[in-house]
Amino acid sequence: MNREAPAKGQVHTGSVHKGGGQRGILRVYLGASPGVGKTFAMLDEGQRRAARGTDVVVGFVETHGRKHTAEQIGDLEVVPRRTIDHLGTSQSELDLPALLARNPEVVLVDELAHTNVPGTQNEKRWQDIEALLDAGICVITTVNIQHLESLNDVVESITGIRQRETVPDKVVRQADAIELVDMSPQSLRRRMAHGNIYTSDKVDAALSQFFREGNLTALRELALLWLADRVDEGMDRYRDQHGIDSTWAARERIVVTVTGGPESEVLLRRAARIASRTGGGEWLALYVTRGDGLVQMDPDRLHRLHRMTEDMGGTFHTSVGDDTATAILDFARAENATQVLIGASRRGRLSTLANPGIGEIVIAESGDIDVHIVTHDEARRTKNNIRATPDLSRRRRVYGYALSVMGPFALSGLLLVTPDFHGLSTEAMLFMALVVATAITGGLRPAIIGSVLGGFTLNYFFTPPLGTLTVANPENAFALVLFVVVAIAVSSVVDLAARRTAQAEKASAEADALTVLSHSLLHAGDFRSLLASACELFGMRGAAIIDTDGEQVVAYGTPIEDAAAADVCVRVDDESQLVLVGRSLPAADQRLLKAFAAHASVLGERRRAAKESSERRVLAETDRTRTALLAAVSHDLRSPLAAVKAAVGSLRNDDIEWSSEDEEALLATVEEGADRLDYLVANLLDMSRLQMGAVKAHVDEVELEATIHTALSSLPGQERVEVSIADDAALVVADGGLLERVIANLAGNALSYAPGDTSVRIDASASAERVLVRVVDTGPGVEVEQRERLFEPFQRLGDVPRGEGVGLGLAVARGLTEAMGGTLTAEDTPGGGLTFVLDLPRTGKRLEANQA
Repeated sequence: MNREAPAKGQVHTGSVHKGGGQRGILRVYLGASPGVGKTFAMLDEGQRRAARGTDVVVGFVETHGRKHTAEQIGDLEVVPRRTIDHLGTSQSELDLPALLARNPEVVLVDELAHTNVPGTQNEKRWQDIEALLDAGICVITTVNIQHLESLNDVVESITGIRQRETVPDKVVRQADAIELVDMSPQSLRRRMAHGNIYTSDKVDAALSQFFREGNLTALRELALLWLADRVDEGMDRYRDQHGIDSTWAARERIVVTVTGGPESEVLLRRAARIASRTGGGEWLALYVTRGDGLVQMDPDRLHRLHRMTEDMGGTFHTSVGDDTATAILDFARAENATQVLIGASRRGRLSTLANPGIGEIVIAESGDIDVHIVTHDEARRTKNNIRATPDLSRRRRVYGYALSVMGPFALSGLLLVTPDFHGLSTEAMLFMALVVATAITGGLRPAIIGSVLGGFTLNYFFTPPLGTLTVANPENAFALVLFVVVAIAVSSVVDLAARRTAQAEKASAEADALTVLSHSLLHAGDFRSLLASACELFGMRGAAIIDTDGEQVVAYGTPIEDAAAADVCVRVDDESQLVLVGRSLPAADQRLLKAFAAHASVLGERRRAAKESSERRVLAETDRTRTALLAAVSHDLRSPLAAVKAAVGSLRNDDIEWSSEDEEALLATVEEGADRLDYLVANLLDMSRLQMGAVKAHVDEVELEATIHTALSSLPGQERVEVSIADDAALVVADGGLLERVIANLAGNALSYAPGDTSVRIDASASAERVLVRVVDTGPGVEVEQRERLFEPFQRLGDVPRGEGVGLGLAVARGLTEAMGGTLTAEDTPGGGLTFVLDLPRTGKRLEANQA
């Protein structure tokens, strides 16, 4: 899959050669995970270009010990790496000055997201690549989808691993070409099992962790979707540059319009079915609000339709517009939609002929967009849902003026062909009715014009003498003047009534909007939902809460740098204000805007109240912990104290002469009891410090093997512990003292309930950026649903001998681990038993999961 697009607004029509003064071309090979073949594809492209006579050099390629990748370099020129001493070790990095001095046409640089060793010119490798591009050198590079900054959190939620090396999305988006190197999860796992990606000692750990089939499938979907969006961006950019407004049906995109009526569910289901029958199609639900930005649909109804749309795989959108048909078509063209679904009109045929509905207008103006009129049970049913607007639309005013000018003459013509059926009084009443109709249609001004023209035509055609503006009978003259005056008065009353109705409708709409606001406040309870509602209701592009220092508390939509850049600003409380960008709001909407500010203030108070409630819960939990502590330690302190006291009392008894062997045994009892007390008190102090947040880890590079042996040296039964540390897991980032306590607690726990004739194994291996330390025993184990309880204070499950400690060891171990930035979990031991998995950051050079 390939995308070609200009970088930074430039359109490249061919290769950019050195010395040409142009920026180099960037080509990126994108992969869903390590091992799919990005580096191999990059080298293959380099060989192909070199065969054509292009000056190609290898700037930095990481083979990871893979034979076929190393062979692919072939006879390509390799620029030597730069060696840098860091923390007592030698690290090799890309030599940027040497590449700039060599000035090739194309350079191959692996691992776009790599973080350079301190002491190099740039912090990140993508910055090195930018320097090469600025020098007119073309670059071919590689990157994995998990290293894109925007997807970092998503990848962490999928794999459980947070990638510390990331690259800004814009760097990859601005590439001239992005090519996806794809491989199915099953094929990739087979490559891993055959040893084609990692060495054999790392295969099992990789297959059971990062390279699980579910992880690979999700990462592959992320890569495909991200690249598909970039393809859409490239197509949209091309259409904008070439002024193309017509729809390009690259893939089916369906827009379905809903009004909130009973037929809305039918339309949503029909759109979902149509999209499912078109491979790769997507569908969007659209609700058009009135031009003043006030929602008319019942808020609960709107929420249900929104949720229903998302449940069926669509996206829900709200658009603002005075003309619904135009708003629908504008949205469809902006989204490059290929089809529009509209419900069949509920109006009758005669009404449709007199005034075309939304469906008829959309069909007439849709151009190359297909329009589907979907029938439903509510079609052709009348619905008394008149929605007046405070200001008449331009179309109604045009109709009103047309009726005021042409109506009197049309009515005169009709009356002239039927002179025997009416007299002057009937004719005057008909003209009065015409004026009233004009007022209803176009307002007061067209009605005044209609009344004056109606008076003249009534005089000219129907008042003797006919055919002149002269009035023979003074009574008729008075009647004509009275007609005009009454017509204007009636028009004023009708117009005033229409405007009062519009004001009532607007008040009702504001009430609906406040209901929506209250609904979102009660059900969502967060600032982002409030800001999203404000943007939808007022037709804004973005909104934010900004404090008095100008810092954003929370934002939604288009970023707002400061209050001065906003179109609308309203005070929330003494410490913050609500700002919106998009358009200026009329004075009539300020009251509703202040309601949003008041709700934002309530949310702030709610957040502060929630924080205080959380603090109270912590205090209550502390009290419960103290109670549990007193109950737990009453026995566990008494037992070793009693043993120590008995032994010391025996030694001090002058009535008994103890042999040297007896004295040694009693002293051993004292020492054992003191050790148990020391261990118990240390755990209690650590637990107290953890709960108070007083534990501060001072992380640094720590030698894992030495720390483990120190931790085991004070444990009884240490000779039963077998330790195996992989070479690449020798160093970890941790607090040495805290790590020693964690290892001691885990190993002591394992020794306490593992069978006496079995050993406890401590293994350490490296995976991606982490080091995994496993403490393995073959004891009775713990049920899956009970494992998390292992790490709660004062918990002693069935696998722990009664009377052995107060159940703090594992809780302390997890707390200290998390303080160092690691995790501690429990899993089954194959064949029976329990394995504790300690996951810590790895120091030194990053492994393959951060590389190709």
